[in-house]
Amino acid sequence: MLWGPDGVMIYNDAYSVFAGNRHPKLLGSKVREGWPEVAEFNDHVMKVGLAGGTLAYQDQELTLNRKGGPEQVWMNLDYSPVLDESGEPAGVIAIVVETTARVMADRQLAAEKEQFSQLFEQAPSFMAMLRGPEHRIELANPRYMQLVGHRPVLGKTIAEALPDAVEQGYLQILDRVFSAGEAFAATAATYAMQALPGGPVTERVVDFVFQPIKDPSGAVVGIFVEGVDVSERARADAALRRSEAQLRELNADLERKVIERTQARGRTWQVSPDLMGALNSQGYFETSNPAWMSVLGWSEEEVASMSIFEMLHPDDLERTRAGFELTQIGQPAIRFPNRYRCKDGSYRWISWVGVPEEGMVYCTGRDITDEKEKEEALAQAEDALRQSHKMEAVGQLTGGLAHDFNNLLAGISGSLELLQTRLAQGRVNDLERYITAAQGASRRAAALTHRLLAFSRRQTLDPKPTDVNQLIAGMHDLLQRTIGPQISLELVGGVGLWTALIDQNQLENVLLNLCINARDAMPDGGKLTIETSNRWIDERAARERDLAAGQYTSLCVSDTGTGMPAHVVERAFDPFFTTKPLGLGTGLGLSMVYGFVRQSGGQVRIYSEVGKGTMVCIYLPRHFGSGEQYPAGTVIELDAPFAQRGETVIIVDDEPTVRMLVKDVLDGLGYKALEAANGAEGLHALKSIAHVDLLITDVGLPGGMNGRQLADAARSAQPDLKVLFITGYAENAVVRHGHLEPGMHVLTKPFEITVLARRIRDLLAERK
Repeated sequence: MLWGPDGVMIYNDAYSVFAGNRHPKLLGSKVREGWPEVAEFNDHVMKVGLAGGTLAYQDQELTLNRKGGPEQVWMNLDYSPVLDESGEPAGVIAIVVETTARVMADRQLAAEKEQFSQLFEQAPSFMAMLRGPEHRIELANPRYMQLVGHRPVLGKTIAEALPDAVEQGYLQILDRVFSAGEAFAATAATYAMQALPGGPVTERVVDFVFQPIKDPSGAVVGIFVEGVDVSERARADAALRRSEAQLRELNADLERKVIERTQARGRTWQVSPDLMGALNSQGYFETSNPAWMSVLGWSEEEVASMSIFEMLHPDDLERTRAGFELTQIGQPAIRFPNRYRCKDGSYRWISWVGVPEEGMVYCTGRDITDEKEKEEALAQAEDALRQSHKMEAVGQLTGGLAHDFNNLLAGISGSLELLQTRLAQGRVNDLERYITAAQGASRRAAALTHRLLAFSRRQTLDPKPTDVNQLIAGMHDLLQRTIGPQISLELVGGVGLWTALIDQNQLENVLLNLCINARDAMPDGGKLTIETSNRWIDERAARERDLAAGQYTSLCVSDTGTGMPAHVVERAFDPFFTTKPLGLGTGLGLSMVYGFVRQSGGQVRIYSEVGKGTMVCIYLPRHFGSGEQYPAGTVIELDAPFAQRGETVIIVDDEPTVRMLVKDVLDGLGYKALEAANGAEGLHALKSIAHVDLLITDVGLPGGMNGRQLADAARSAQPDLKVLFITGYAENAVVRHGHLEPGMHVLTKPFEITVLARRIRDLLAERK
């Protein structure tokens, strides 16, 4: 909004991103002073807008200084007057949409199209693009037009434009290529053309390839025609063949032996690692090169003595026989794989190219056994590593899970111990809350164990109607433990979220993987947000996301971490691709996410910017039905009164049961006990009291401040403060590689209540 005659700037968050380094100084400034490099442009805007007029610019080019230097940008700009209470224009509202990326992309695309067009037009070979099953001529270069006699062919089908080709059987070849989706190549093919009705027939000889064009789903949508007019060469070859025929009439047998010996002496024939040979119509190789011996162990004489069908693997016989029959009617074999028997009885995979000519098929075969074995090994490795990755994720949870279980065990054992003590003393009132606390902690431990087993299970998909919001809420504690106390976790559940039909265990695994990746991208801490919403995907958006148009439930995980460059985002879903150091990732996490979501009928997309963070969005098809209730952990509410005498102790722990037990111990010892659930609350409590005698705190606390940081902050104001860390983490996490300051002590969970009481008394007695 440009307000008043000076155009004072008021704008939204999106404009602050557009403003770059000018924000926040730009907010509230006069537009002429805020954007001096385009002052005249904005003067015109204000003049027209305050006069009641509107302005609109499409892809307006301007030079702005947003990042420390001049930058050429393009924008769609719409300006409209804003009326005051009297109905007169008092300001101008500007809607700014930056189109720089699209304009630059359009220009690059236009340049590439122009380059392609020039290459297409200047190519020495003839080229044409045929579209659809009727083979409509969509594109044709000058060489192609020359070949067909410069007829008006564009926009017409082959049957309409080139009846000569139909009569000579080319239409059948095109139909076969379109239906089978396999290329067809021919050398020295004849094409007779009558340029004008009643005119002379011109015969041309061409080498050509008909290559099927497929859409992203693999369906054939057209044919690309490419070739070379070799009429002059063919005439020369024909003359040569006539001369050779005369010689063959004198001594056909001698000629064959001379040709064979000439081939055998050829350097390529001798040194090529590929199998070579001339195959006759009975299936025997009349000639073979030395590679047969090095690859399969057969000599030239042994190869000539056996039919190819004697050397084939039994499973490949029928398929190869069918391919051989096609070569006998003039169709070449291209990249045709089968298994040939070695002299030692083993088999090797060979990929063949066979070109038929004058009753013989001239063959070249490449040994692809290693490639086949690698493909099989890769498939097995991918299957094994999928399970390995899931177990790796569980391994990464070890620290957090140990902390959770120690918290729960402390709650159980402490409650039972106090229950036993109260019963021995005959104090039978108020025992229910210890029983409730122990039972609640037991149930939560059982739920945590069940969830851990679910993550390590290997099973096929078991989709169920699922309320994704409830599923995420049930994982809250687990996710918070996984990402650690330095990262704040925010759940933003969409209101009225649609149900998704999904495998709950697998979706949990996906969410856990994404949170682990986000955690690794924020080594110095940050914010992780999990957000759900309902999404209508229209036809255009569906094409962009490779989805069917319709209704989807979206689940987005975003972080404020390091972000990824574009070339990393492009490969993020590739199997085995990882940017993590060796030993810290298999490179299958995101590929497993992608595979599971796609198998479930959805899609996943990554949006990232280096230095600003990453967002991964999953789109799951809407399920028209109700969702399952997802089990959540039991929360125990405690409301124990504070004692009114003695020294003051502050207890900071995110586990309510532990806080309750420690407070009861302190109450029994006559201390005044205050509670806090996280570092921020604990620090507030410390600042609100004049003097604190003892701080008892967990180490792993939510909210961005751990227990050690809390203790350091408290001691900056009260250096003699005694600190007792109660933790389920390894001690080094507290003492910083062996350094524990005087007055700081550690008690690991689970612990006996009597030990806790004795430690508290000893610490406070030591102070005195």
